Amino acid sequence: MKYGTAKAPEAPDSVKRRDVVRAIGELRRGDPVVLHDLNSSALVFAAESLDDAQLSRARQLAPANAALVMTSWRAAAIGLATAPGADRTLLELRIPVGADAAWVRERVDPTLPQNWQEALAGQTPDEAGLAAAAVDLTKFARLLPAVVIAPMPRAKAVHLAAETGAPAADVAQILDHRTILAHSLTRVADASVPLADAAQARVIAFRPDDGGVDHLAIMIGEPQIPGPVLVRVHSECFTGDLLGSLRCDCGDQLRGAISAISAAGSGILLYLAQEGRGIGLVNKLRAYALQDAGLDTIDANLQLGYGADERMYQPAAEILRQLGFDQIRLMTNNPEKVTALQRCGITVTERVPHSFPANGHNRAYLLTKAERSGHLL
Repeated sequence: MKYGTAKAPEAPDSVKRRDVVRAIGELRRGDPVVLHDLNSSALVFAAESLDDAQLSRARQLAPANAALVMTSWRAAAIGLATAPGADRTLLELRIPVGADAAWVRERVDPTLPQNWQEALAGQTPDEAGLAAAAVDLTKFARLLPAVVIAPMPRAKAVHLAAETGAPAADVAQILDHRTILAHSLTRVADASVPLADAAQARVIAFRPDDGGVDHLAIMIGEPQIPGPVLVRVHSECFTGDLLGSLRCDCGDQLRGAISAISAAGSGILLYLAQEGRGIGLVNKLRAYALQDAGLDTIDANLQLGYGADERMYQPAAEILRQLGFDQIRLMTNNPEKVTALQRCGITVTERVPHSFPANGHNRAYLLTKAERSGHLL
């Protein structure tokens, strides 16, 4: 007879977090999820992948209340709202009778033909409630930030989740997910990786406990604890860092930072998995298409429904603390990055300028950084 050790039951919060991770995956695959809080429940679909069968299902479950929720940035782009204020970042739009799934997709995806001119009226949903959590889920899934919601009684939602196998995620857990993931980062690998401009370099990988994307710390030389240590916080850029794209200055900044840190003797380059200022590679390519049509980098993001910069710096602060540093000399031209790290508990003792000459392809991009984002170029 074989004996084993019984597995301890999961803590309630762990179960809720697992459901959030499942919900992100389901939305990314184009399947619906159930969301609930103390007062409301709903079946939620990602708007960008909505099909007619799903829209019919939403109408069947909520005949009078099926709605499209988008950010106010996207709503403003299509004339449904003014620019969002501090207390209003979402807009809820009832889906007209007779509208099909293409009607929904055209209103949330600016890369599709925009051949409609009807006047529509929306309302503002609860910014701290189910609608906000649903849009957050699409951002975690790197989808366009818009959803179709079919509200229903909680008992009906629980039954629906059990019947279909759809994950039922808790609103409060979704709204706290970014912060929780940042604090869950664990050091999982560490290896010597000599670089062309920094022979004495190590790459240290950190992983959140949802098994999601890894963040990296490139340790150059032997920075002394407690610092202040020379640091570059760099968000990944597949097109610029790997392909050598001329549309941005990311590749120049990455290689220039490695060279400068090596020349200084020691320091750290944090390589954060936040492609496209936090909107993901696919959405960055969509933004590029909009830029080719005449928009600048900020307006292209707003047209997609995203903010001008969706990055967060809690992972950077957590990695620095785990490496033993809470005081840094930050290589950046972005004053907001200084402020964001200081809000996360990291003392920035000095801003070290870090800029490179424009080329014929990125001059407008750099001008937008300076004039609209306040970068000190």
